[in-house]
Amino acid sequence: MTRIEKPWGAEELLEVNEKYMVKRLTMLKDHRCSLQYHHRKRETIYVLSGVLRILSGTDPAKLEARLYRAGDSITLEPGVIHRMEGVEDATYLEASTPELDDVVRLADDYRRD
Repeated sequence: MTRIEKPWGAEELLEVNEKYMVKRLTMLKDHRCSLQYHHRKRETIYVLSGVLRILSGTDPAKLEARLYRAGDSITLEPGVIHRMEGVEDATYLEASTPELDDVVRLADDYRRD
């Protein structure tokens, strides 16, 4: 397992192979990941604990926000703009296609490219 510290929490790569990828992520309260989308990557988010706000949609000015708690999930198709925010410290799984570098950031609180 590879653990990667992030400014918003942490990401643990549990499995990466040619067919799929599984990560366990921790999103800290009052933090959020970048506003982003993927060209090819399809991902399913499954909340294990805490409360996560997920914004998603096709127009960055009109994203839908919904709260996700333990047992809730959402699948994000390629091209869907999205962002995860910690309402409480939250832990969640991300199961996706294996494109690790397929991230287009539209906005980022931590000034990453």
